[in-house]
Amino acid sequence: MADKIIEDLEIYLRFVAAGVKDKGREILENYHVSPPQFVALQWVSDEKGITIGAIAKHMHLAHSTTTDMIDRLEDLELVERQKDEEDRRVVRVYITPSGERVIQEVIDKRRSYMNELLEGLEEDEYHQFLALMKHMHERMTQVTN
Repeated sequence: MADKIIEDLEIYLRFVAAGVKDKGREILENYHVSPPQFVALQWVSDEKGITIGAIAKHMHLAHSTTTDMIDRLEDLELVERQKDEEDRRVVRVYITPSGERVIQEVIDKRRSYMNELLEGLEEDEYHQFLALMKHMHERMTQVTN
């Protein structure tokens, strides 16, 4: 019985993850930003003054690929490069207000989509689902690290 439940869970998690990912890609099309560019944009937002090398490491990409991605985001005026004040050889990447706006709008639209998917659940069901997802994430972190 447990094997069948795990099998079903794996299938539904895969379908849901793919569906949410597809919706996210659809949302990004309106901003002319690719999914990898959006991930890079989030890193730039989260780590103020991040270097291209650090972004490349986080995303497991070549430095040249990451540079091209940041070039595109800079052309869209979503990020800007600045030389480090202490070491002029180092270039840091900062998010612009337009970049922050794009992140917030995309996340808001993804949350709205998730809300639509969960429509009809009772309040306690939302809390149960959240607790289960949190547990799974915590276990994933423990098992993976």
